[in-house]
Amino acid sequence: MDKKGTKVYYAHTDPAGLSIEKGGRWQRLDDHLRGTAELARQFAEAFSAGDWGYLAGLWHDLGKYSDEFQAMLGNSCDAHIEQKCRVDHSTYGAQQAVKKWPQGGEGKVLSYIIAGHHAGLPEGNTDEESGLPKRMNKHLPYHFDSPQAFFDHAKPCLPFMLDKTRFCFELSFFIRMLFSCLTDADFLDTERHMMPQKAESRPIPITLDNLCHKLDSHLSVLQNHVNKTKVNSIRAGILSDCLDAATQEMGLFSLTVPTGGGKTLSSMAFALKHAMKWGQKRIIYVIPYTSIIEQNAKVFRDIFGDQAVLEHHSNYEPAEEDHKTRLASENWDAPIVVTTNVQFFESLFACRGSRCRKLHNIAQSVIILDEVQSLPSELLLPCLEAIRELTLHYQCSIVLCSATQPAIQYRTDFPAGLQNVREITACPQTLYHDLKRVNTQHLGLQTDVSLVQSIKQYEQMLCIVNTRKHAKALFRQLISEAGVFHLSASMYPLHRSRVLGEIKKTLKEKQSCRVISTQLVEAGVDIDFPVVYRAIAGLDSIAQAAGRCNREGLLEYGQVFVFEPEGKLPAGYFRHTAQTAEGVIRRFPQDMLSLEAIEEYFKEYYWKQGERLDKDNILGLIKQGAKGDFPFRTIAEKFMLISEENKPVIIPIEKDAYKLVEQIRGADSLRGFSRKLQKYTVQINPYHWGKLFEAGSLEIIQGIFTVLRDIHLYDNKVGLDTEYHNPNPESLIG
Repeated sequence: MDKKGTKVYYAHTDPAGLSIEKGGRWQRLDDHLRGTAELARQFAEAFSAGDWGYLAGLWHDLGKYSDEFQAMLGNSCDAHIEQKCRVDHSTYGAQQAVKKWPQGGEGKVLSYIIAGHHAGLPEGNTDEESGLPKRMNKHLPYHFDSPQAFFDHAKPCLPFMLDKTRFCFELSFFIRMLFSCLTDADFLDTERHMMPQKAESRPIPITLDNLCHKLDSHLSVLQNHVNKTKVNSIRAGILSDCLDAATQEMGLFSLTVPTGGGKTLSSMAFALKHAMKWGQKRIIYVIPYTSIIEQNAKVFRDIFGDQAVLEHHSNYEPAEEDHKTRLASENWDAPIVVTTNVQFFESLFACRGSRCRKLHNIAQSVIILDEVQSLPSELLLPCLEAIRELTLHYQCSIVLCSATQPAIQYRTDFPAGLQNVREITACPQTLYHDLKRVNTQHLGLQTDVSLVQSIKQYEQMLCIVNTRKHAKALFRQLISEAGVFHLSASMYPLHRSRVLGEIKKTLKEKQSCRVISTQLVEAGVDIDFPVVYRAIAGLDSIAQAAGRCNREGLLEYGQVFVFEPEGKLPAGYFRHTAQTAEGVIRRFPQDMLSLEAIEEYFKEYYWKQGERLDKDNILGLIKQGAKGDFPFRTIAEKFMLISEENKPVIIPIEKDAYKLVEQIRGADSLRGFSRKLQKYTVQINPYHWGKLFEAGSLEIIQGIFTVLRDIHLYDNKVGLDTEYHNPNPESLIG
């Protein structure tokens, strides 16, 4: 009771599980429900669903209006409760939503969100105890005393008309977006009361208008300092096209720009101007490769400042001193977000609150999908549905960036493709011819011996192969030659950066420079060779490789040779794309990278695959929810862009890395170390990780960090190698 004799209900235990204290960290339950409801309403207004968000927030913790839950907070649970000090508080509000509106589906939509606001969206089509059906019929042995006034609300209406051909997808997506609003609002309101210092540390919003001014200043300086070459003139024209197109209505756009055409800055210029025009809130830049995300994020930070740019992907943990950035990564509350395909698309099909909190901040955004053709074919159809849904009902504009359009647009023989996509550049065909800087030739089969002999003929050349193993083998046959370099993901990022810097310096000084690399140089690496050899791969990869040849157009034409390596191609993606490319190359021997050839490639790779474009039947599972019984958890488990993630190994060969490892051993808090150690980390597949662990070559510290114990396995030329022992292990830096 309070001083007036009114019964007071509390919302939370404190983080340490201490007894109840009135005031201070504690809050009245009705304050929490109304505070969460207002935040959820605000978030859901981004897609015209404010009433839904408010009800979800108002009802999500109704189960805490029970004597048993309040007793639990005081560590005095009644003995009749089956699990002592465990009181189910999320089911009651979900049950009341269905009871309020048993017909029409509104109650069921809210029941998913409320029932799952802690453990994640439940399965709607299972008889398991954790599933929604059983929970809606579950007997709760508690005494509830929730205010009746909380239920005096009108039934909410859907903010859009359901399409009878895809209403299951629309409804399941809507539930997930509302779930995002509730989980973020619940977290932030709780934080405001219980951790006010953390709440106050959240970043102050930066306006897009301010960022536009910064970009204009950067572009003005850039245009005054670049060389007046043909390539730079074309890049300026692409930028102009992007700025002109920014005033068009929200929706789907494509930016078809050959590699080296400057689409990173041009697409960002479009996004900022377009967002300003239509009142959108943020720019989300989605990149397929973690190997280049840091580089792109750095470009944007240099222009807009550190606080404006959030970098978020699986390998990234903001440094401890960068507290504001760490907080923003929880819900993407930043004006510019740079992330990966994996983080973006897997979140759109996730069921856990931690993964879904950010989703409502995707609404009212301009989304740039860089290298859109790299979306995996086996999940293409659900990805396309998500793209379509964001533009139809969530006030998003999406830019499909590629050097090789059209990959995912509607055609009569690809009816699942995206419709009403507007091209930003004036004429992609003309642009292709104007930016054509290389001739291509298919060499057929090349043994390693013949390949090495060919490489030796050139003073400056780049050879790109499909596997780390092949790159190491070729490099070792050339190691006695002058000016030979190796690049692969077997080298930790700081090591690669130094080697890349040395390569650029060598090229600039016009010295002998032969580089053997994996495909990591194909995206975002600004190097320029007169000759490039590329092992057979998808035509989009070959086009990326060609972008490292005569990049600045200083020669009339560079030369790109495509060859078939000895031995089998890696199974799966590499083999499939390479075999598709081989057939197209035979039909277009004169110009394998022409827009016509690219169109044929995607016809084979995407458009003729039918059901294989949704290998795990994600859309089929969603369609099973015709009565609202969505298998959210099954969908989340099956939708994985990367089925087997590599495992990180820290290489403590440099003094700074060694010091960090020693600090970890005695650290009470491990926050911030992942980010600092990332530049000393190599990702390897689970099989090789297991072999190294069995051999005793790895050490696990604090149960989290894996460190290479046998330093002799790291070669200062080729990186981590489980098949070759470096006879002379030395630190790369003294």
